[in-house]
Amino acid sequence: MPAKLLIVEDQADIRRLIRWALEDDEYEIQEAANGTAGLEKILSWQPDMVLLDTMMPGGMDGLEVCRQVRAAPGTAKTVIVMLTAKAGSADHEAARTAGADYFLPKPFSPAKLSELLGALLKHKAGP
Repeated sequence: MPAKLLIVEDQADIRRLIRWALEDDEYEIQEAANGTAGLEKILSWQPDMVLLDTMMPGGMDGLEVCRQVRAAPGTAKTVIVMLTAKAGSADHEAARTAGADYFLPKPFSPAKLSELLGALLKHKAGP
């Protein structure tokens, strides 16, 4: 059974890049274009992993989505990878404080993304 992966990113071209990077991997992929839609999809679909943009327009940014996912009992252990163009140490700390498992600065290598997600899923599955 493929792992369920949700991409929460407001830029359609970045969502396409991520899909392209992972097309040879075994994922069932869904997308959301903003934080509010992303949170709704996370709570209803309960993906194994979420790629979550930090900065998104609208009422809810990625950090708030991350905090709410961590607070909900059914999704508290979901693997969350924060994607951001802001790669400073304060941004990294904000993502960690919100509950992110990993912080991936943009631009990122599609090969590195595929490698990272595979490693995170193996770690989640345990020995």
